Amino acid sequence: MNYGDFESHLHRLWSSVRIERSSSFSLFTFGESTLPYRLLLEPENRGDLVSLTRGTVRITRPAIITPGNAAPEFRNFFEAAEGEGVAQFLLSRSAGFSNLKFENASGTSRYVSDSVEEIVSKLNRELELEEDRETGILIAPSELGWVALMRYAAERVMRSAPDNIQELRERGFLDF
Repeated sequence: MNYGDFESHLHRLWSSVRIERSSSFSLFTFGESTLPYRLLLEPENRGDLVSLTRGTVRITRPAIITPGNAAPEFRNFFEAAEGEGVAQFLLSRSAGFSNLKFENASGTSRYVSDSVEEIVSKLNRELELEEDRETGILIAPSELGWVALMRYAAERVMRSAPDNIQELRERGFLDF
């Protein structure tokens, strides 16, 4: 697959998932941040039920960057080799991702309804009642849950970058 085909394939994968609800908090500049989520997998066949999985992505940033922790690392994200290749391609092209460790911890899936919209509405109500502003709601085709998790984590890292840079300035790390 040439670069243009790979880039088109990546765009199709990325566009096939939705982040219905995202955390509003910035990730920690140093140490570990957690991103709780609810992942809805759309059924392959009409009439099948939507799968709901509860989980957490942990993103760890090292306090000291060494040659040994310079590449991004993923744990429990991919079932297929394709995912690992996509992740490495995407994240190795950004210095902001180069030293991060991503770990997914998901619970068991359960089949809950045949309507994604019904489940999203119910989850939004539950999270609002619990005053939970951290949990994301992700939606993906049945075989692309890993793409939703990657997109959610990547978007949170990118949105946190300005706050992280400001913290580094405040601590004197960016003074030259």
